[in-house]
Amino acid sequence: MSLFNNVLYFQAGFGLLANMFLLFFYTFIILGHRPKPTDLISCQLTFVHIIMFLTGGDIWLTDIFETLNIENDFKCKTIFYISRVMRGLSICTTCLLSVVQAVTISPSTSLLAKFKQRLKMYLIYAFFCIWSFNLSFSSRLIFYVAGFTNVSENHQMKVTKSCSLFPMNYIIRGLILTVTMSRDVFLVGVMLTTSAYMLNILFRHQRQCKHLHSIRHLRASPEKRATQTILLLVVFFVVMYWVDFIISSTSVLLWRYDPVVLTVQKFVMYAYPTITPLVQISSENRIITMLKNRQSKHLQNVF
Repeated sequence: MSLFNNVLYFQAGFGLLANMFLLFFYTFIILGHRPKPTDLISCQLTFVHIIMFLTGGDIWLTDIFETLNIENDFKCKTIFYISRVMRGLSICTTCLLSVVQAVTISPSTSLLAKFKQRLKMYLIYAFFCIWSFNLSFSSRLIFYVAGFTNVSENHQMKVTKSCSLFPMNYIIRGLILTVTMSRDVFLVGVMLTTSAYMLNILFRHQRQCKHLHSIRHLRASPEKRATQTILLLVVFFVVMYWVDFIISSTSVLLWRYDPVVLTVQKFVMYAYPTITPLVQISSENRIITMLKNRQSKHLQNVF
C-alpha cells in the first residue's frame, strides 16, 4: 500500500502545481485583460480542483489539521463536507463550461445566439445557483460522518484513516443515492447534449471549409481549439466520474470500504483534476504569449 500512497501523493502534488499555475494564468487574464466567459468558468474550475486536492482524503489538509491539534470529529466533518461540495462543484462547473461554449460557437441563426450578448451576466446567476445548491445539497452528510472510533462495535464504515460514516438504514441510503444519481444523470445528459451540438457545428464547419478548398480556412481557429479542448474534457470527465460514482455507490450500498478499493477510488477521483490543467495548458496559446511578454519585459528591465 505504501507504493500506492506514494503514487497518490505524486499525483496530487503534480496536479496541485499544474492547477495553481493555471489559476495564476486565469487570474492574470481576468485582472489584466478582457476575459472570455469560458475564462471565468475555467478559473472557478481550477480553484475547485485545487481545493479537491487539499481535502481529498488523507492528504495535505488532514495533515495540517493534525498539527493544529483540532478535534478529530470537527476535522472529519469539515474536510468531508468541503470535499463533497467541491466534487459537486466540479461536475456542475464542467457542465456549465460545456453549455457556455455551445452558446459561444452557436451560429447567429440558432436559438442560443440570443444569449451571447448577456452571457457574462448570466454567469453571475449561474455561479450563485451552483454554489448555493452544492453547499446545501452536501450539508446532509455532516450528520453521518465523524471521527473514527471502533468499526467492530459501532458498525461505522471507515472512509479515511481517521474518519468514518455512521450507519444508515437502507431507505436513507437509497434516497441519498437516488437524489445524487438524479443530479449527476441530469448534468451528464446536459453535457452530452451540448457536446453533440458542438460536434455537429464543427463537422458542418469542416464540410464548408472543404467545399471552399481553402487551406487558410482549414487551420484551427481559437474557437475551434477551445471547443475541441472542452469536448475532450467532457468525455474524460464523464468516464472518470462514473467510474468513481460506481465505486463509491457500491461501497455505500454494501457498507464496506476495502483499502485497495479506496486507494483506486482516490486515484480515479484525482485523475480528472490532474489531466484538466494539462489539456488546457497544451491547447492555450495565450499562455505562451503571456510567458513571452513577461520574459521580454524582464529582459528590458535587465538591459
